[in-house]
Amino acid sequence: MAKAFWKGAISFGMVTIPVKMYVAATSHGISFHLLHKKCLTRPKQVLHCDEDNEYFSIKDTVRGYEYSKGRYAVLKDSDFEKVPVRTTHVIDILGFIKEAEIDPSYFYGTHYLEPEELAVKPYCLLRETLRKSGRAGIAKISFQRREHLVCLRPLDDLLALNTVHYQDEVLSPSKIEVPKVDITAAELKVAQSLVDVMTTTFQPDKYKDNYRIALEKIIAAKIQGAEVKAIPEPKVKEIPDLMAALRASIAAAGKEVATARK
Repeated sequence: MAKAFWKGAISFGMVTIPVKMYVAATSHGISFHLLHKKCLTRPKQVLHCDEDNEYFSIKDTVRGYEYSKGRYAVLKDSDFEKVPVRTTHVIDILGFIKEAEIDPSYFYGTHYLEPEELAVKPYCLLRETLRKSGRAGIAKISFQRREHLVCLRPLDDLLALNTVHYQDEVLSPSKIEVPKVDITAAELKVAQSLVDVMTTTFQPDKYKDNYRIALEKIIAAKIQGAEVKAIPEPKVKEIPDLMAALRASIAAAGKEVATARK
């Protein structure tokens, strides 16, 4: 587990629970370097100032907010630490809601909360109260130079904190138009049968990043000087008989389930 990157307290009513916060997920994407095409050498990235006609390093930079054309308010790291909001050190619970009330499109990150030794009892009490009531805490917390809206919920023995987009950050799908079509009761029934046959439980260990695995094979082939062949792009065409396609899918899915159970 990585080092805790935030320390503070959960606060609701008159109860305060000191906690540490950890990042819950990481990415395993393959990293590539930019190279000079001519000699495959990694270039040095430099910063250049047109005003002074000089090169400088990242340590010689400051953060500036442009409040009018060419004019900046400069903020130091210490200025960000002085932002006068409670949520810099407190996960301020604003209320409790049913988690299902939050559309999944609002979620974008997960963190784990660990109680300080002196706060284990109230931490566990909050966790079990949320679990038994089917509720989640809606709260605010500040880190990474912004105040986040978050959802606090039980996750096994822990309390998990999911960051939630503010409403003005979620783009509206109103510009996307889906033509209206008539769906018959028979079509709906057969489609539901396919969903029933394919219904399973979520087991995270079953799913792998096949793109990354295939990319690793391409890299290995490149190192060996082997030729890499692309998979033909599937052709998308209109389904002439939707009901026949659904019934064939049910039969195929049933065979897969029967094979998996052997």
